[in-house]
Amino acid sequence: MPELPEAETIVRGLRPALHGTVISRARVLRPDILRTSPARFRKHVAGRRIQHVGRRGKNIVMELDPPGFLVVNLGMTGRLLTLPSVSPSTHPAVRFTLDDGGVLVYDDVRRFGRVEILTPGEWESRSAAMGPEPLDPHFAGHDMFARLQTSRSPIRSWLLDQRRVAGVGNIYANEALWRARIHPARPANTLTRKEGHALHGAIRSVLLSAIANGGTTLRNYRDASGKRGNHARRLGVYGRVRKPCVRCGTEIVRIVFGNRSAFLCPECQPWERHQT
Repeated sequence: MPELPEAETIVRGLRPALHGTVISRARVLRPDILRTSPARFRKHVAGRRIQHVGRRGKNIVMELDPPGFLVVNLGMTGRLLTLPSVSPSTHPAVRFTLDDGGVLVYDDVRRFGRVEILTPGEWESRSAAMGPEPLDPHFAGHDMFARLQTSRSPIRSWLLDQRRVAGVGNIYANEALWRARIHPARPANTLTRKEGHALHGAIRSVLLSAIANGGTTLRNYRDASGKRGNHARRLGVYGRVRKPCVRCGTEIVRIVFGNRSAFLCPECQPWERHQT
């Protein structure tokens, strides 16, 4: 958290405000979120024009001129806010001053996020190491099924691996598996072709729904203007332990594997019939 829908929502909010602006200067308040020295970061950011604001997986990617990329991974609690915003910046880590008088702040309570300046070659290598974008029209159901057949990892863990598919985190992995009626601990290569296609469709539908609702705010997430996301009320299983499944009424349960919680409906997502 934040995942693909939250990053995409932030990007859509930032794009009109940042496109074509020049970063006049950067003030680093929390150096631990950088992967270089503050002096080097400031030097390589100042004076560069923001040509495009986009997303790759969970990363917010700003294409710069002269060529380079400002890449922000929000970690657990990171936020990118244009000031002034509805939600104030309470834990600013980097403050960017723009030539049009605007201000962009990277705010992070726990500081697990990262802000980096990369060369085109460095970004190309980073992006190439990630899996396909789940909303890319070229990523078809048969492609995903073929990838599933090569792994015995639990399907929830497979979905969280950013080398397999980019941008899906624990919230939307759980939600997609519930929609597709698949137990989160099943080995990926046990899914049938029908189930693989159902999961592919469920991933796309839950991500699109979350984007349409501005993302999921559980605690810290805010969009670029500081507003909360509205998708939490539409979650089917995530965080709903002991509440009734909205599809069949069975009580939602929580299990733990891979050091992460998973949520499921035992009736809609049975495990026993699939044991080998």
